[in-house]
Amino acid sequence: MKISIGSDHAGFDLKEQLKNYLEEEGYEVIDEGCYSHESVDYPDFGKKVGKRVADKEADRGLVVCGSGIGISIAANKVSGIRCALVSEPLSARLARQHNDANVLALGGRLTGLEMAKECLKVFLQTDFEGGRHQRRIDKLV
Repeated sequence: MKISIGSDHAGFDLKEQLKNYLEEEGYEVIDEGCYSHESVDYPDFGKKVGKRVADKEADRGLVVCGSGIGISIAANKVSGIRCALVSEPLSARLARQHNDANVLALGGRLTGLEMAKECLKVFLQTDFEGGRHQRRIDKLV
């Protein structure tokens, strides 16, 4: 599975740690930036990840900013993206099962590394249930 990841400066540290985790788990990672703590604008990176996933150049996406809110909004502006901001694994699972979310958003200043890893793991390993949820996804599209 190929994962596109991106963050702003506030999410940089968590993005880098999760990038290492993903690579250790055998995922192919496309790092869309940012690449340092230098101040940048989160919409640029939410859009890059969203576009990569929407264009089917990546299977899923991960975006991180300070709270996760701004970058999730930015990713959701890309047609075809269903980005879910989560802070615990149950929401990550439900985002996949019921909403077929294709991008996960996390708050780098709000989510610890172990919790973030667990959310990401669940998000990547959970399938969309389809069925009654599909008609709702169709309405979103």
